[in-house]
Amino acid sequence: MKRKRTILLVDDNSKNLGILGTVLAESERSLYFATNGTLALDIVKNKHPDLILLDIMMPDMDGFEVCRRLKQDPLLAEIPIIFLTAKTEKDDVIVGLELGAVDYVTKPFNKKELLTRVNTHLELQATKKELQEALAEKEEALATKDKLFSIIGHDLGNIFYGLQGFAELLTNEEMQPDVEEKKDYLQMLKRAVTNGYDLLTNLLNWSRAQTGRLQANPTTLILQDLVSRNVELQRNKAEGKKIDIVAIINENMAVFADENMLDTVLRNLISNALKFTQESGTVRITAEQAKDNLVEISVIDTGIGIKHEDIDKLFQINVTRTYGTAGEKGNGLGLMLCKELVEKCGGTIGVESEVGEGSRFYVQLPING
Repeated sequence: MKRKRTILLVDDNSKNLGILGTVLAESERSLYFATNGTLALDIVKNKHPDLILLDIMMPDMDGFEVCRRLKQDPLLAEIPIIFLTAKTEKDDVIVGLELGAVDYVTKPFNKKELLTRVNTHLELQATKKELQEALAEKEEALATKDKLFSIIGHDLGNIFYGLQGFAELLTNEEMQPDVEEKKDYLQMLKRAVTNGYDLLTNLLNWSRAQTGRLQANPTTLILQDLVSRNVELQRNKAEGKKIDIVAIINENMAVFADENMLDTVLRNLISNALKFTQESGTVRITAEQAKDNLVEISVIDTGIGIKHEDIDKLFQINVTRTYGTAGEKGNGLGLMLCKELVEKCGGTIGVESEVGEGSRFYVQLPING
């Protein structure tokens, strides 16, 4: 439902105000009335009308001065002003327009002309506000993306710096690490490579999704196979934090989705669950049939949980650095990508969480096409 537009009518002649009010009341607008410039300024500051019809010839403060003061106030300067005047001399018209008025109507006015001008400027003002809001949103989104890419670039730099460091340790003839040290270095090297690969894959998929180049090719998938594969890929990470990770999936449970997309979603959700679960915690992956021919996949952890006020931000671009229970870094790209991919598969994603009690991320996907 559209907001009712508001108009301030300013004229020291109450009869003129009555005529204006009668004409404009037919246009279903909210009207304010002022009989002098001082009162008009007070109303504008308190009510912020969408349009002002302003008489020029008033005793205490003429319309030119009212207009001049309004245009000097950054909070009020954008309100369009139409001068109402008996003056038709070009010099007076020019003065009014130079002060910032958008139009003028001479008295006595034609009812149809007045309504046309009022409606035109109200629509122009509404369109201008919409464009300003859209531009502000776009600028905010671009600024947020710039910050996100800055974080991702920093993470990639750290990963390659780490890879370079491990390579030097393993090839340095003077260091000569023993067998156990080499095993440790190789494990760390493997984790760094995996983290870098995951980050680049997420970034590439998200970029393709934004440009419309990532298309879903859904097929019938046996969930148990897909989930088991992802659990095994995360097994070392789970064992490193002594987290018990289990998958409870019926062997016949199937969904209709793009395999690569669902694989990426599961990998991110399971990785996040492990990241935000303390040592000796539990991560469970389950699936059950939901209503409306859907399957609901849940990734449930006993981790630190999420504040209620932060839940709505999870699937948006998040430039706030997050850290897991063992100091693992996060850049906010994974969950945003999950939402994009799930929706491309015709599904939905959500979360239930309590601080200190863990989280359940769930994905609902169709059983068949």
